[in-house]
Amino acid sequence: MDDEVERTLRADPVLARLIDRHGRLSVEPAADEFERLCVSVLNQQLSTASAAAIRGRVFDLLDDEVTPERVLDADPERLREAGVSGTKVRYLRAAATAFTERDLTREGLASMSDDAVVDELTTIHGVGEWTARMYLIGALGREDVLPLGDLAVRRGIEALYNDGAELSRAEMRAIADPWRPYRSYGTRYVWAAYES
Repeated sequence: MDDEVERTLRADPVLARLIDRHGRLSVEPAADEFERLCVSVLNQQLSTASAAAIRGRVFDLLDDEVTPERVLDADPERLREAGVSGTKVRYLRAAATAFTERDLTREGLASMSDDAVVDELTTIHGVGEWTARMYLIGALGREDVLPLGDLAVRRGIEALYNDGAELSRAEMRAIADPWRPYRSYGTRYVWAAYES
């Protein structure tokens, strides 16, 4: 996070306190976009602890080589034994196939807007808007993403800005509007506050 990002976020007193508490957080592209997409698929609708345990077993099964080829070659039954549901096995295989057919890396998607990337990714069976927006932040390092499909983001914003009372998504977007063009960083601080 550079000085400009910090100045922008500090204009919001809530985020200023979070920056003081958590220091400078970063939004950086992943070293391996495919691996990051697999992690997002595995994390879908699971607690952090459950997702981490399953992810560890899957990575062990793949000998820590999370590539499209390794996923496609993996025995689906062994993936199931590692804790991956049958549905998510299909999702992982669909993601692997998509990566072998087109360039979904940061370079391959560089000329596309965030919404166009979401549209592209959601053509993959099992990749919905939540997973696509997590990919924008966690894999591509896009700086201006507000993933309101993420429960932790919504609950975090409600806790920080409305004493935990429910807010509409339009109200949340209005709260985050001053963070532009760095809403991904603001999201990181909301997550940090929610998890602490």
